[in-house]
Amino acid sequence: MKISLTSGKNIECASDTSILEALKKAGIYLTSSCGGKGTCGKCKIIIKSGQTVSKSKIKLTREEVNKGYSLACKTFPSEDVLIDIPKESMLVVEGKVVTGKSKDLLALLHSTGAEIKPLTERLVLQLPPPTLDDNISDLERLRRELLSKGMACLRVPFRFLPGLAGTMRKKNWEITLCTIHTEDCEEFIRITPGNKKTPQYGVAVDIGTTTVVMFLIDLANGNLVDVASTYNSQIRYGDDVITRIVHATEHNKLKELNNAVLSDINTLLSTIRKKHRIDINSIDCFVVAGNTTMTHLFLGLDPSAIREEPYIPTANTFPLAFAGELGVKVNPDLPIYAFPCVASYVGGDIVSGVLAAQLHKKRELSIFIDIGTNGEIVIGNSDWLAAAACSAGPCFEGSGIKCGMRATDGAVEDVKINPETLDVEIKVIGNSDTKPAGICGSGMIDAVAEMLLAGIIDQKGKLQKDVSGRVREGEDGLEFVVYSDEIRDLVLTEPDIENIIRAKAAIYAGFSTLLKETGFTFNDIRKVYIAGGFGKFLDVEKAIMLGMLPELPKERFEYLGNTSVTGAYLCMLSRKLRAEAEDIARKMTYLELSVSRSFMDEYVSGLFIPHTNIDAFPGVKRLLER
Repeated sequence: MKISLTSGKNIECASDTSILEALKKAGIYLTSSCGGKGTCGKCKIIIKSGQTVSKSKIKLTREEVNKGYSLACKTFPSEDVLIDIPKESMLVVEGKVVTGKSKDLLALLHSTGAEIKPLTERLVLQLPPPTLDDNISDLERLRRELLSKGMACLRVPFRFLPGLAGTMRKKNWEITLCTIHTEDCEEFIRITPGNKKTPQYGVAVDIGTTTVVMFLIDLANGNLVDVASTYNSQIRYGDDVITRIVHATEHNKLKELNNAVLSDINTLLSTIRKKHRIDINSIDCFVVAGNTTMTHLFLGLDPSAIREEPYIPTANTFPLAFAGELGVKVNPDLPIYAFPCVASYVGGDIVSGVLAAQLHKKRELSIFIDIGTNGEIVIGNSDWLAAAACSAGPCFEGSGIKCGMRATDGAVEDVKINPETLDVEIKVIGNSDTKPAGICGSGMIDAVAEMLLAGIIDQKGKLQKDVSGRVREGEDGLEFVVYSDEIRDLVLTEPDIENIIRAKAAIYAGFSTLLKETGFTFNDIRKVYIAGGFGKFLDVEKAIMLGMLPELPKERFEYLGNTSVTGAYLCMLSRKLRAEAEDIARKMTYLELSVSRSFMDEYVSGLFIPHTNIDAFPGVKRLLER
């Protein structure tokens, strides 16, 4: 039998094989934190046509049943079927794509002047056995050996003492000791008999408001082994951090939100570990970067004061935690390092990003911006750093947009409209057979900018019904058809366009307010570094046309990708860079925009394409005057 995906891919499947297993064999991974037992309800698919047998005991909502939803792990085809995979069910494992990325990451690491010296270290020791003349205790024997190797400070948690005697004698006094460097001292995290020098792996995680991204890293050589990502399951409790804080605190659901992101991390970890046949005891280190709220929710800390004036988090720097304390499904003694945050709305992901961009070492005045659910902006150079944050909302990551999706295979990432014929040409992420499944952030920006130039929307973002036959009445009012086939229509509705305009207005207002507060103008900026998942496909000229980015020469803009997970990678592999990250967090000055009258004025001015001050965009002004 054949399983056909709306993206155009076909997969063979036997009647006794679940759709989840068939997809997995074809390299398509769904979120399934229960391991396919049918209890988590996350591997939802939509049966578009064909007969299936469902063995699921999970109750779906009436709306889901009417739309053909089913759980892939408990659904078996009885004939050829056509299925659609909702964006929230997708888990992405990149596989072969990481080869070039690994080289880039290693090149970045070497460019910082840092050597590979991971946070954790394994030492193989051959201890002299005790004699009547050398009769010190096992622990003192171990300390003496380490002192001879220059390791003067060593902390030994009590949990290692009960098994220490047996471990040291099992392989004739040969042991492998794994330690982590913390607070100018080495701390035991694992002791095993014999030589277990390799393999050694580390895991770096970016906990985004919308997505969770994981790197699996070979600590011996710094190679990136694989990448996996999924939607952050906390989305079901709210699209933004404020909604999630309210849910966690006012509804006493902190544990629910904590469990949701832990489930995502454990699912990614299990998938990537099984794919490469990696034993949990081969993983030595875990580094996490996220905004302040995401870090609090991951660590199970009370985030309630973050949203209330004067906006104070429980902590900005976090003591070393261990997997067993947090519920991460690896060796319970595995150390987990969380990136330091700066303030309530500038978190470890931005500290990590500045580290990846090396902004703190540059003489020229630069701007770093991470465009995601929140737009965090840093301005500065090697002498000083100032940061601010503005809520852009999750639209650029696909959430809250009718046909929105992340920038993965099937996403429309480029849109062109012929101004004379109004024909639409699109470009889709993936290969030539990949069919459009949704619109990602860059596609939205392209579409809105092109619609403005073609006269399909006005400068307030309102659709002009009589201009194009692609403008029609929909469930949410007027909508523009970006793409249509026999399976689906991809549209941008007027509420979608309003969302995009609000998001771009917040980002530009953040730029201009931060510059004003620090006494600079856009002309003083030599470089703008853009981070964030959707920026890879961003057309800077279209973003300027929309009024999201300042009108500067194109060569001043540079896209850096997901700098949060990149910085976590750097920190994991280098103690020197970990120290730099902590120094960045200490020296960064935070400006609170939510109480700034200037920010609100700038934001309101930005609710227009490109801006009410059209003279700030002379190139766009000339285009609109044609």
